[in-house]
Amino acid sequence: MVAHDKIMISLVIHRYKNTLLVQLPPRLTVIEAVSFRESFKQWVEDATVSKIILDFGQTTIIDSSGIGSLITNIKSAKAKNIQLTVWSPNPQVKLAFSMVGLDKILHIEPDTVAIIPTVSRKSQQRPPLTHPSVRSPMKRIIDIVGAIVGLSITAVLFVPIAIAIKINSPGPILFSQTRCGWMGRQFRIWKFRSMVTNAEALKSTINNQASGAFFKNDHDPRITRVGRFLRKTSLDEFPQFWNILTGDMSLIGTRPPTLDELEQYEILNWQRFDVRPGLSGEWQVNGRSKIRNFQDVVNLDLRYQENWSLGYDLKLLLKTFVVVFNKDSGAV
Repeated sequence: MVAHDKIMISLVIHRYKNTLLVQLPPRLTVIEAVSFRESFKQWVEDATVSKIILDFGQTTIIDSSGIGSLITNIKSAKAKNIQLTVWSPNPQVKLAFSMVGLDKILHIEPDTVAIIPTVSRKSQQRPPLTHPSVRSPMKRIIDIVGAIVGLSITAVLFVPIAIAIKINSPGPILFSQTRCGWMGRQFRIWKFRSMVTNAEALKSTINNQASGAFFKNDHDPRITRVGRFLRKTSLDEFPQFWNILTGDMSLIGTRPPTLDELEQYEILNWQRFDVRPGLSGEWQVNGRSKIRNFQDVVNLDLRYQENWSLGYDLKLLLKTFVVVFNKDSGAV
């Protein structure tokens, strides 16, 4: 994998009194995002800086890593009580902001603002690109068809599963949790409940056997007896076909992280969000129960992005069935 963190991109910076105006590059993807983050660390440490303006006028391509660097920098500016303002984002960049709620957090000003002389902030370049899997209409059609079939099976299994869950552990049948998907956008994921009702409150008391930004415990005491069966057979995942139907997820993709996991992410880790999260994927079919290092998860996700095609999705889908029916397969 390319050592992106060793590549520094030169940013055009203007200064006027206590204000920095930073002209961002045409692309704000992983290489530029790492450089942007490292530079921002230095700017906020300057005690004479009270305001930073980010000029997006020339930026037409922003990916999940760019969004990740911006979110991290917003937190850094807030911690130092530095005012952060955004200039001239084009409609596609604004759309990316709105997907993750940055349009409600950032102070965005139009082209008419003129505090520091700079080059034109107008841009007629093409809109930002996304990963081919996100743009593929055929993949979306396959997802919709798969989701309809999956929800039909879920409807048939719902009553016996619901009865088993209720008998074993009083509480709701379904479990929902906020996860992060494409470009870091938050959505609510659905599963059949496999843990006790106060599982989230007890999480801090459970030993994490994984290293990095994800949680794993082979003998998690929060999992109920019925829950272990549901996880072993992957039946707990079936309500996620609704997430696939609504477009928050795909049949095949990456693992959607929780919000507390996202807090631990480095900029490079945000590359995982260039594709939609999946019900299954590289991680699930390549020994998810044995993987303990978060970087291994990231590497698998990046491998999926590099190798993606409709045929590759089909291959992973078939491998998923093999893993599910393998008695030695583990569960999340």
